[in-house]
Amino acid sequence: MSKEYKGIVKAWEATVRKSQGFTKKRSHTIFGTMMSATVAHADDEDPSSTTTATTTTQQQKEVLLPNGDFYTGQWLEGLPHGSGKYLWTDGCMYCGEWQKGKTTGKGRFTWPSGASYEGDFKVGYMDGIGTYTGSSGDTYKGCWVMNLKHGQGIQNYATGDCYDGEWKKGLQDGHGKYQWKSGTNYVGEWNGGIMNGNGVMNFEDGNRYDGNWEDGFPKGNGTYRWADGGYYVGVWSKGEAKERSGTYYTAGSQEAEEGSEWDQQELFLGESLSACKISVTEVASIYPSQKACYVPGSDAGSFKQMKAHSYDGNSSAADGRLSNYSMSSWEGSDSGVGGGFDGEGEESYYGYTNVNENLNKLRLQPAKKQGETISKGHKNYELMLNLQLGIRHSVGRPGPPLTSLDLKSSAFDPREKVWTKFPPEGSKYTVPHQSCEFRWKDYCPLVFRTLRKLFNVDPADYMISICGDDALRELSSPGKSGSFFYLTNDDRYMIKTMKKAEVKVLIRMLPAYYNHVRQFENTLVTKYFGLHCVKLTGPNQKKVRFIIMGNLFNTEYAIHRRFDLKGSSHGRITCKPESEIDASTTLKDLDLNYLFRLQRVWYQEFCRQVDRDCELLEQERVMDYSLLVGIHFRESFHTRTSGARTPTGLRTPTGTRTPTRNGDVDSDVVGGGAPRLSKAEIDKLVLDPWASIKLGMNMPARVEKTVRRDGETQLVGEPTGELYQVILTFGIIDILQDYDISKKLEHAYKSMQYDPTSISAVDPKQYSRRFRDFIFKVFVEES
Repeated sequence: MSKEYKGIVKAWEATVRKSQGFTKKRSHTIFGTMMSATVAHADDEDPSSTTTATTTTQQQKEVLLPNGDFYTGQWLEGLPHGSGKYLWTDGCMYCGEWQKGKTTGKGRFTWPSGASYEGDFKVGYMDGIGTYTGSSGDTYKGCWVMNLKHGQGIQNYATGDCYDGEWKKGLQDGHGKYQWKSGTNYVGEWNGGIMNGNGVMNFEDGNRYDGNWEDGFPKGNGTYRWADGGYYVGVWSKGEAKERSGTYYTAGSQEAEEGSEWDQQELFLGESLSACKISVTEVASIYPSQKACYVPGSDAGSFKQMKAHSYDGNSSAADGRLSNYSMSSWEGSDSGVGGGFDGEGEESYYGYTNVNENLNKLRLQPAKKQGETISKGHKNYELMLNLQLGIRHSVGRPGPPLTSLDLKSSAFDPREKVWTKFPPEGSKYTVPHQSCEFRWKDYCPLVFRTLRKLFNVDPADYMISICGDDALRELSSPGKSGSFFYLTNDDRYMIKTMKKAEVKVLIRMLPAYYNHVRQFENTLVTKYFGLHCVKLTGPNQKKVRFIIMGNLFNTEYAIHRRFDLKGSSHGRITCKPESEIDASTTLKDLDLNYLFRLQRVWYQEFCRQVDRDCELLEQERVMDYSLLVGIHFRESFHTRTSGARTPTGLRTPTGTRTPTRNGDVDSDVVGGGAPRLSKAEIDKLVLDPWASIKLGMNMPARVEKTVRRDGETQLVGEPTGELYQVILTFGIIDILQDYDISKKLEHAYKSMQYDPTSISAVDPKQYSRRFRDFIFKVFVEES
């Protein structure tokens, strides 16, 4: 660096330490005089000049930018690329690796307050493994995803406390140990930053509580032991006395001491538990993804400014979040979201480049919806009316408030059914209607009502989706099982007709299913909202059973390709000519020509959840389930090239366009098309990218194209190195097939003709093992 530039940098460092109002008065500072003397202003540069013309070779540059920022380091095609140091006028500084104008790779970001982050970056975000050191002395070392602590990590608080365990979206979530400075510690389950689930609290005085926790307090079964050996066993609750019960045992005694009682409130109100407060972490005012660089645009001599997003001040330090955006801070069409301008029009972390382009991408033309609208004259029109009348009655029926998610075993009893008669003229409990007379049955109504609450389904929205003015849509052909599928007009819910055997399986496994989805909020198994039956009156006495479940592909991203994966090979290929395959075609195992690459924290969580879900299904003796995967291609160009090209391996019919370079999708793509979003939905998606992302839903990832060398004998192809940025949506479906006598006979018959390991009908234990083996081969950790 020249002596003159060293003088500029020293003056810059002194200035930003003295004044945080530098940017408002920069014309009167050292930069105002030095710029004209030592550096040509970017706006005055001659595009034809050999000293300013963009070249394709990497070079070392020292750039004093018109807004007062300073950059020194490697430069490529008018953008920081390689190793470099960037200093902002507000005192923030980044030193590390750059990629096309974005902080990507290893680096260190420091704040004027003295706080710093050192570790991995991805397109401007703290993402990967890194250490954050706050100005007050607290530190976090571990995994990050999009500025949030996510994965395994250790937090040392300024108070002297320490947490070592799992994090999710900036909060303690999963298994972890919290050590207070006083010596007390908690080891167990966490949810949303609060002790929740099974856990052990070891107090500094030697006492110990071992049991269940809810919202930070003992709740449910638990044992409290004193240091002298005495203990109390009971059901705990901070609420009413009638919810509490227990027995006290003296030290060395195996029998309860007569006449001795102990009040749980002594623990709840005592100093030991009340002193166990969870410390809060420091929240900075602005973060790397909000600090964009002021760099030359793609055309030589011109400059495009990526304005930093201001902190809106609405973030609570208690929530541990490290990213907040304000719409009011976006100025001009070149404002960036999370990472700065890339000079190539490429998408940033979640596919956003600038505001206007984002809105164009999100407001895709509605794709043609699948299925036939059930209007008057349709053969199933009356059946649809009956279903809507029944749902409106079931959901709208007054009932006691749900004060707890704990259900009695009687709620799961197979005999727990409610029959209601619907005469056309109406009755005391039903409204008049224009359909034929029918009877309506609700299976285990309290259980499904509680499930809807557990899944955060608003009763009013649920009724509007299914029973509103818009008719249901019937899919064009029934599934292999013979069931018919219906979609609500807003695509939120799918209704499937069921066989009696499937109903029996669901009722049998309902207690285990309920406990599973309650314990694992990120479960991939299908979400069920209601189980019903319509019995038509008349000569045929026809019964039609329905299950209402969530539509997996109800997402703002258009689904370009979908795969149904089981891990078997016999018959697992789509028998359609290339010209008939489109976005609505469900491809199978032998059609799959991609590997799905997930970031490490997502991959680890994915593997854990698949194991948990398969253990449930194996325990319930069900098989023939599959992982349904939807792919949204964020870009259609090969990562090794800069020109637009169609991803090879996409079976694209004539006349249907694949995603273009800027993310637009043809409106003729069928099924899973992105709906037109409201302004509020767009604001939520763009300002809080985490809002719509969870395991299996709207997950950013990469796919790598594969090729089979041995035809159908090779279930998983060999990677080719062709990578594409995608958004993935996936879940485990068809979980109600029992391994009954028909499946056993199918297995015996097909085993004589084909390889027994290649057919779908196998024992649940073998099915689970094969399914997991295959899924963990096609889903891999991003290197």
